[in-house]
Amino acid sequence: MTQLDIPPQAGRARPRYEDLVQPARVHGSLYTRPDIFADELERIWYRTWVYVGHVSEVARPNDYVRKNIGPQDVIMTRAKDGQVHLLLNRCAHRGNLVCEADAGNSSSFRCPYHGWTFRNDGDLLGYPFSQGYGGRGQLTEGLSHVARVAVHQGFVFGSMAADGPTLAEHLGPAADEIDRLVRLSPEGEVEITAGFLKHRTRANWKLLAENETDGYHPQFVHSSIFTVAESGIGTLYGETSTAVTRALGNGHSENDLRPEFRRLGQPLGWFGTTESKVPDYVAAMRRVHGDAAEDILIEGAPHVMVFPNLFIAEIQLFTLQPLAADLSVQHVTAIQLKGAPEMNTRMLQQSIGSVGPAGLLLADDTEMYERNQVGLGELRPEWLDLRRGLHRERRDERGLTIGDATDETGMRGFWAHYRQLMTEGGSR
Repeated sequence: MTQLDIPPQAGRARPRYEDLVQPARVHGSLYTRPDIFADELERIWYRTWVYVGHVSEVARPNDYVRKNIGPQDVIMTRAKDGQVHLLLNRCAHRGNLVCEADAGNSSSFRCPYHGWTFRNDGDLLGYPFSQGYGGRGQLTEGLSHVARVAVHQGFVFGSMAADGPTLAEHLGPAADEIDRLVRLSPEGEVEITAGFLKHRTRANWKLLAENETDGYHPQFVHSSIFTVAESGIGTLYGETSTAVTRALGNGHSENDLRPEFRRLGQPLGWFGTTESKVPDYVAAMRRVHGDAAEDILIEGAPHVMVFPNLFIAEIQLFTLQPLAADLSVQHVTAIQLKGAPEMNTRMLQQSIGSVGPAGLLLADDTEMYERNQVGLGELRPEWLDLRRGLHRERRDERGLTIGDATDETGMRGFWAHYRQLMTEGGSR
């Protein structure tokens, strides 16, 4: 992919990312400088694999839904042959948007400006007054495609770069966490059909990504909702917790709460319920998985951040969308397990209570993001500290780096990968 010639911020030298990202600290300017944000779009969002959507959102032929890769407006379509396409929402003629609706079913898109029409696989169908171009069939410019599209367990990823690591190489061990989520469905599939909420926050996208597997903040930021809900979640992120924070490589990370759930040994304890509340679901899981169902029901769903924008928070799915150095949107929905109506109703209800318009959980986090962004505008101190738990990091049986439940192991893994991506090809 051709690199863009992005000028440095006025009066400043081009950033040296090898200096700004260090093993136990990062420089505050990484969250505030527009030129760094522009660099990130080129080197991360328009080069690596980015989660775009789920196949269940375009379940039927000719279904489409508008998505994004960073600020780029993307149309995810399912053509009549069943293939999923990712198209840039920009007419090949004069750049107008060809799709206005958020979702729908159509075999084509017609530009409202001059009437150019495109198939839902991107091919140009036709254009009015063709003699102005020398007759029909003289033009072939279709909608631009996202260069590469790949799917894992129904999760659709796109890369704007024509070459690079495969999706399997990008996901690495993070793929296992997506697999963990899918196996909670008696039919082995999840569905993203509950609809999305959009939460706009005046904060840098990296503050959101760091927070998703930060086990140090829950007892403080979310103490009110834990108290009101009489939840035991806070104890999972304490000094005595057996849970771990794990760097999964390539910037991915997780809070692995399974050690605590195994210690408690209660099926569906991870979900805050009991077998008696969802008997049909439990029976279906035992019928499908046999003896293995007990471990699955005890261990529950993952809490994993897939670099750079997919966060699976047990029962919810978040996608992060960067719009500016100090502006981001979180798109969030309740995960639905195919073949598990009892669970799906409860997952939706819990999601409304935590991340809905009147929910408390995401409101707490958003307040912290925006306070962080304001604080980063102060001149001192220049650096943000990432050393928590560095002295007690260790390797698990797979050779992956882990720390205690409240350690910043995942953040350090995020920043190590960020540094690699931002320095490939030399300092700019």
